[in-house]
Amino acid sequence: MNTTEKFYLPVDGILDLFNSFAAHPRFLTAHSVLQSAALTPVFQHPKVSKLSKTGMGIIKTVKGCWRRQDKRVIPRRSSSSGNRQVSTDRLPKSSVDLAELGQTKPRNRHRIVVLGAPRVGKTNILRRFLGEDYEEHYEPTVEDFYRKLFHIGGETYQVDLLDAASERDFPAKRRLTILTADIFLLVFSLEDRDSLDEVRELLSEIKAAKAKLLKSNHTTSVPTVVCGNKADLEAQRVVSRSEVVKILGEDVPFFETSAKNGTGLEGVFRALASLGDLPDETSPSQHQMIPILSYQSMCINKRGRRRRHSRGLSAPCAAVDPLARRPSFTSDLRLVLGSSTKHKKPEKCQIQ
Repeated sequence: MNTTEKFYLPVDGILDLFNSFAAHPRFLTAHSVLQSAALTPVFQHPKVSKLSKTGMGIIKTVKGCWRRQDKRVIPRRSSSSGNRQVSTDRLPKSSVDLAELGQTKPRNRHRIVVLGAPRVGKTNILRRFLGEDYEEHYEPTVEDFYRKLFHIGGETYQVDLLDAASERDFPAKRRLTILTADIFLLVFSLEDRDSLDEVRELLSEIKAAKAKLLKSNHTTSVPTVVCGNKADLEAQRVVSRSEVVKILGEDVPFFETSAKNGTGLEGVFRALASLGDLPDETSPSQHQMIPILSYQSMCINKRGRRRRHSRGLSAPCAAVDPLARRPSFTSDLRLVLGSSTKHKKPEKCQIQ
């Protein structure tokens, strides 16, 4: 073999090599390209320059397939309500916890628990609070956990929202959820009287659980907002405002809402903010939504410079953490036991 022949390679050998990987999913697209290339007449021993152009074209095609296949997606949260996904290319490495960043005060962190009968619109109300659109398709919720982070007037706030729909059949689990909540949002449908009865029972259970946790013999005031949803379905309405006030009492903030057209939701969000001593700017209409990476960068850049901030310094903004997960039940149990010992050491676990 002379010097020139040493640089000659058969194209058929390259095609056979790539065809051996055709069964792999990553190579399905590339395989079809290679098959079409194999049908093109070529010389048995092409020159190096021609082979280089052909080989580079094949390599570029395969690399493109790899990049498309490697763009993995992960679920936004563990939930049964929808298949929304977020690319890992636009996510932080882990959940953004303002407490761990040292960027928020304990009084600025709240957990809102949403309870109510199925099919009353809890998920869509939460979607509105998160700045998302109404979703017509209904899919039963097992459990949804959201975390919305705010930056308002130089202060940071963290609001965790838990829709624990599956806990209706698990009293002990529901009791733990109730004891770890700071604020409650109870939702029923104006077209379903049974859903109102369930809210009444939930309200009684919440008051009893909180009173026992605090070792109080008196009725405990619980930060609660009640929503009578589906106000847009006036023709199907069976529950009147006067009936709600009679059943729940006048001390519970009550709003007639429509998650579909947004009626009454602004009042609900403002009431939740008031009960949690949060700024009015936490209402979706009062702040701008930004990507989670932008929010994280902003918090990191401002670390150690809290004293320089003043109220009204920057425009209100917020971000939803797509990697947030509900704390473990062990963590919640420790939280409950810790809060109960502040008043009096409990004789037994309050969850039972």
